[in-house]
Amino acid sequence: MTRSTVEICCTDRYPFRINGRDTKVEKTFWFTKKGDEFDLRTESEYAGRVQYSCNKKSCTLRITDLRESDSAEYKFRFITNQPAGSFTGSPGVTLSVTDADLQVQVSRSQYSNWAMLQCHSRCRLPDRPSYVWYKNGQMIQAETSSSYSVSFGSADSYSCAVKGLEDFPSPSVYAPKLLSVSVSPPADLMEGSSVNLTCSCDANPAANYTWYKRNKNKYLSKEPQLVFRSIQSSDSGEYYCTAENKLGRGTFEYIINVKYAPKTSSVSVSPSAEIVEGSSVTLTCSSDANPAATYTWYKENQTLPYGPGSIYNFTSISSEDRGKYYCKSENQYGQINSTSPFLDVRYAPKLSSVSVSPSGQIVEGSSVTLTCSSDANPAANYTWYKENQTLPYGPCSIYNFTSISSEDRGKYYCKSENQYGQINSTSLFLDVQYAPKLPSVSASPSGQIVEGSSVTLTCSSDANPAANYTWYKENEDSPKASAQIFTITHTRAEHRGNYYCEAQNSRGSTNSTLHLTVVAVFPGAWKSAVVGTAPAAFLAIIWLSVFLIIRQMRASTQSSEPGGRPDNREQCLPNQSEQQDDIHYASIHFPKNQTDPVYSNIRAGPRRHKEEEEVVEYAAVKFNSGSTANVSMPTR
Repeated sequence: MTRSTVEICCTDRYPFRINGRDTKVEKTFWFTKKGDEFDLRTESEYAGRVQYSCNKKSCTLRITDLRESDSAEYKFRFITNQPAGSFTGSPGVTLSVTDADLQVQVSRSQYSNWAMLQCHSRCRLPDRPSYVWYKNGQMIQAETSSSYSVSFGSADSYSCAVKGLEDFPSPSVYAPKLLSVSVSPPADLMEGSSVNLTCSCDANPAANYTWYKRNKNKYLSKEPQLVFRSIQSSDSGEYYCTAENKLGRGTFEYIINVKYAPKTSSVSVSPSAEIVEGSSVTLTCSSDANPAATYTWYKENQTLPYGPGSIYNFTSISSEDRGKYYCKSENQYGQINSTSPFLDVRYAPKLSSVSVSPSGQIVEGSSVTLTCSSDANPAANYTWYKENQTLPYGPCSIYNFTSISSEDRGKYYCKSENQYGQINSTSLFLDVQYAPKLPSVSASPSGQIVEGSSVTLTCSSDANPAANYTWYKENEDSPKASAQIFTITHTRAEHRGNYYCEAQNSRGSTNSTLHLTVVAVFPGAWKSAVVGTAPAAFLAIIWLSVFLIIRQMRASTQSSEPGGRPDNREQCLPNQSEQQDDIHYASIHFPKNQTDPVYSNIRAGPRRHKEEEEVVEYAAVKFNSGSTANVSMPTR
């Protein structure tokens, strides 16, 4: 009968220093499989039965509860910190294990909760031998049959011996225990890498293994190893393996946590409905990552001054916050940018203004376009105004003059309006340039101009830019004046005639004519003069004539009054015919609707000598007016 424990020892030698670098042993282990240098401690069939005892120069392998399957060539390997510093002892140690003469065989019905143990020997035994049964190494029954019934799932171990040969018991049988899972490679599990999970336990008879994933009804593998050739984040989760023999079942759970770069990153907006300026808005970045990602926020590719949190909050959002936002999710395995939602902030119109095209000088008759613009969301509707008067135009942002005129000159502005508010633009003065209109000319004083007096001629015209004025006299080449006002301080007969004023600017010129009438006056007599048609001139002439007549009559009366001072001057007496006073009357006639000029014939006789009798001829005046009047005045 074989022993149940074996020890295999190996010694090693290596240089303590290579190329100035101290040698350090980093790993030691035993293995059996040719080409697959797996540490025996990770092999399921050796689980709980292998121990190492190593120092600087040697390492001992101890295997307990030997089995026939333990027969193999055992090798020792150590790995140092030196380049190519891995060494394996060759050849190894060959171990041969044979079955024990006495064994416990286990049988169990599929539907029974009891297992039947049968003590069996390969050697010839005496007739009707007695058996001794052991539980956990303690005798439980002596001198009994070769069979023994136990409960399925018991954690106890059982063995047997032939009565009288108690020193040579059978190997123990027991349900699976000391269940464990090893992972290769043992480091962090990165997405895309190859990963092996190995389930192992201590069991006799040997256990059968099955792999499951929690919440999955289907098994994954019926082998001790669960292999992921390219593990993915979706493989993360809780796994468990079962090890089962005819005495019981053991279960071991293992959580796979694949570490991977962020993916499927996205940004959500709250509230998801319409966003109005001044409201509170929260952006949330989320991604699938292991370990959890840190976040960086961006607007239109500009980094936002915010921490690594997944939430970006606007306590009072403004129109300037409108735009595209996204976040970057990042961990040590990589990074990814999220989708880019557009944050559409609604707000009332602001920064309203009016522009004009063309932007230079505007000339009458040209095409001119006014454009109203404002910052608003949604887009504003527009109302146009000129000098606070609403213009009959639609809600468009453009106001067009196909042929602008001087009447269109003035201040314009627009009102921008949407459902969130309204604002008026700044005013724009539209300065329309045009040639001078027909000038208006006048004379002061108006009507007839007495020779020797002063007269002022004035010219004015509507023009933009302001007109320059030049006065001309008909049939004369040189101008009389280059000003709006032309004054003749001492009129003479040659000043009578037609004068015209020319108004001109950079856009053109035009002129108007004025007729100036000058009345000539000579000593002792009135010449014929053209008198204006104004009634005031008529009345002035009438009263002047009446004044002269009355004055003459008073002078005659005073000379004939008694008591008067005698005239001692020498007198020339007229003859009889001259002494007779013949009185003639002047007739004044005012015909209706007379437009012809009114003439005044006034003749005054010269004074010969102080002593001579004054001879006066009275004026005969004819007026044309709206009524007829006869005035009789004595003449001498």
